[in-house]
Amino acid sequence: MRNLVAAVEAIDPLVVTGKVAGVSGLLIESRGGLSRLAVGARAEIERRGQAPLPAEVVGFREAKALLMPFGPVEGVAPGADIKIISAAASVRPTTAWLGRIIDSFGEPIDGAGPLTPGLVPYPLRAPPPPAHSRGRVGDRLDLGVRAMDVFTTTSRGQRLGIFAGSGVGKSVLLSMLARQATCDVVVVGLIGERGREVREFIEETLGEEGLKRAVVVVATSDEPALKRRQAAYMTMAVAEFFRDQGMEVLCLMDSVTRFAMAQREIGLAAGEPPTTKGYTPTVFTELPKLLERAGPGPIRPDGTEAGPITALFTVLVDGGDHDEPIADAVRGILDGHIVMDRKIAERGRFPAIDVLKSVSRTMPGNQSPPERELNRRARQCLSAYSNMEELIRIGAYRTGADPIVDRAIALNPALEGFLTQDKDDVTRLNDSFDRLETILNQGMVDQ
Repeated sequence: MRNLVAAVEAIDPLVVTGKVAGVSGLLIESRGGLSRLAVGARAEIERRGQAPLPAEVVGFREAKALLMPFGPVEGVAPGADIKIISAAASVRPTTAWLGRIIDSFGEPIDGAGPLTPGLVPYPLRAPPPPAHSRGRVGDRLDLGVRAMDVFTTTSRGQRLGIFAGSGVGKSVLLSMLARQATCDVVVVGLIGERGREVREFIEETLGEEGLKRAVVVVATSDEPALKRRQAAYMTMAVAEFFRDQGMEVLCLMDSVTRFAMAQREIGLAAGEPPTTKGYTPTVFTELPKLLERAGPGPIRPDGTEAGPITALFTVLVDGGDHDEPIADAVRGILDGHIVMDRKIAERGRFPAIDVLKSVSRTMPGNQSPPERELNRRARQCLSAYSNMEELIRIGAYRTGADPIVDRAIALNPALEGFLTQDKDDVTRLNDSFDRLETILNQGMVDQ
């Protein structure tokens, strides 16, 4: 009954319409109803013999509104009616959504029946919590992945980027985090994903156990740019609902780069000037608005704090260029970055994380002094071996020339084994440090 009352109260008694003035590429021009329109407003366009086409206002040109559709424009005719929807785009999640797969409109696409709507609407484009009214990052989070737990120890409410090229193992790493991290809820956003890989990721990579405590939002690469962008907003809105229930949320988004590409398509169609690599200015204004929504929860009026949203966003680096515009912008916003290297993947070490280039900005504050010392010693060995790797491989390095390099050579097989982890292998955070300590101390005994 409360849902019915809320739906009735949301009905706008005033119906405002416009007319289709023209269609140009991805844009539909509308005339009329400008007094009720604003950038971001929603509308429905009548089509011949088909269901109404949802669209969004992306700009204005003289006395016409520029709309971009959420679907194909086939069936749209000149003079067709455009119904303007005054309500802002929102979603009503509930805890019953766990284990379900939805699209960018919050509709189920898993064939498991309709979703139960909640009482409270969550706007898709909600602003981030004010900086002065949100908590600080909490205790460290056990991710279950040794390379990350030891070398980029993550705090609850922290935001990290996973930077990698295509085919280096980002999706498998995300599935390990979704199944193994010690959190209450996982919200996964697959933005611009290949259609072939969606079911594979959900059924094989994520698995039944991982899906039980997860909500997956999907927008494949063949869908319009508006749907791909909205899927990212939907992911954050669902995560914010679970955060407000006091739950610890892990938000995984693959990928921010495809969100930026979708925003670039929208901006160019609306007439924005292209900048570096064709990205429009709104891309760089929308990125922080999206990424800042994750993090520690806001402090409620009674002094309690909502649950944290710990977020990991993947960034697809073009041609391995980690200084391309999106990677550079995201790295400056987030609280750390995980770098995955194709050369490491080519030699068979997965996850292919380059721990020397990866940074967690909450370290070393979330490690104890003994753990910081272990981290320092391990990095020293890995760095020494990396610097001399070419000479070692061609046999140009002579044993005894440098005791640190000698020790690095002796420990390298064990450290490589420590960093190698199968997707079904789970190691808890404290056990990871114990295992690393055993490796480093064994090296001291051998010497």
